[in-house]
Amino acid sequence: MRMRWWGCYRMGPIWKALLVFVVIAFAGQLLGVIFNKSWMQPERPHSLYSLPSENSQGESLGSCQPNIHIMFLKTHKTASSTVLNLLYRFGEERGLKFALPMGYQFGYPLPFIAQRVKGYRGPHVAEFDIMGNHMRFNKPEVEKVMPADTFYFSILRDPVALAESSYAYYKNVAPAFRRVKGLGEFADNPYKYYDPRLRNNHYAHNLMWFDFGLDHTSNFSLALIKRGVAAVRRNFKLILISEYFDQSMVLLRHALCWPLDAVVSFSLNARQQMPSGRSRWVGKAAAPAPLALTDKQRLKLREWNSLDWHLYQAFNLTFWQEVERFGRSRMESEVALLRTKREVLTRICLRDGGRPIEASRIRDKTIRPFQSGLVKILGYELQSGLDSATWEACLRMIRPEIQYKDLLDLRQFPRAQQPPAAGGLPVKRESSILRTEDHGGKMLMEKDWDGTILFRNQTLEQVDSKVRLR
Repeated sequence: MRMRWWGCYRMGPIWKALLVFVVIAFAGQLLGVIFNKSWMQPERPHSLYSLPSENSQGESLGSCQPNIHIMFLKTHKTASSTVLNLLYRFGEERGLKFALPMGYQFGYPLPFIAQRVKGYRGPHVAEFDIMGNHMRFNKPEVEKVMPADTFYFSILRDPVALAESSYAYYKNVAPAFRRVKGLGEFADNPYKYYDPRLRNNHYAHNLMWFDFGLDHTSNFSLALIKRGVAAVRRNFKLILISEYFDQSMVLLRHALCWPLDAVVSFSLNARQQMPSGRSRWVGKAAAPAPLALTDKQRLKLREWNSLDWHLYQAFNLTFWQEVERFGRSRMESEVALLRTKREVLTRICLRDGGRPIEASRIRDKTIRPFQSGLVKILGYELQSGLDSATWEACLRMIRPEIQYKDLLDLRQFPRAQQPPAAGGLPVKRESSILRTEDHGGKMLMEKDWDGTILFRNQTLEQVDSKVRLR
């Protein structure tokens, strides 16, 4: 049927005109460009999903109401930045209130406490709708911040792939990684390089287990695994799987009663895969030498991260049980529609065919992704000539996490209304400040209240952007 429809394109100028009309109408619907002023709220941006319909939003969700109380445990190196972006977009569109950290993480790697939330004044004194920045999970403290009907979810990734990404990103942060020339050398004998007493070495061992608030240094046992998996099941209503991201988005949108457009996204924080002199993103091409692994080394990494591996296995099984309950044919249909929407938005929004590019090539400095580790973190550049509403909608989909957090923070807490420190917790800032240079712009570097380093770029005018070394 689809091929016959495209065949009509050859039938003459009438069909050509009809095709152009259909594509423009479909694109306009996806981008939510609403021209009727009575439908617009002047203080809020145009929505990517303002015009739900049976034809564009997948199957009907019935009479359910969208869930707006959401807690996302943002695990590290699991495509979680892409998930956080769609939460930011959804909340910004609806004027929801975010539970935001003072800096960029909730005191990580220390266990979360409610006082780390900006504007927190005591249990449920102020209501927050969405929480999603990095933390080490601590359910009793989260419950002080979020409403009782909050939907909790998170995401997991194969521990070997996660180890590759973690090594590339945290090479200069984790002492265990700094001591080796490549991930393979670490995999051959991790006990030689790993010391659990050293700060930031948690990035090198059972990182997902750690993020869920569990003891990542415990000796492996089936009883321990059973208790850990049970704790995660008890605290989270849905666990997504990074390797099946589109299927995860379909399950998430049904669990939250969201339109399909709300979970359409571009991959954020992608890393360059092949440093060969050509500045391009290469998908699943061969890894750089420091990340190259033999099959034996992959097995060793799986054993080294055995708590993460069994956690991943357990919830990968649960994930596919959820897919079966949902229905394979239903899932295939919605995934196909989601990918079609992404392809259309890619053509509308992004230059270079949607291929991520190096940050230095992005002309708008306010949307350059933060750089860390061995490989370059890539971003996107928008098409030229977009109308203001389309440009705004596309920009929200590619805005890096740090800049987006700063923007929401500034809107939620205008400088004239900065909240006092919560619960008497002192917000301590150290006075050490030094100057450095980045792509021609002066920057100030200072330590945040929890000892981490912040950059304040003095050249950014649209967003007061701060970049944190993590």
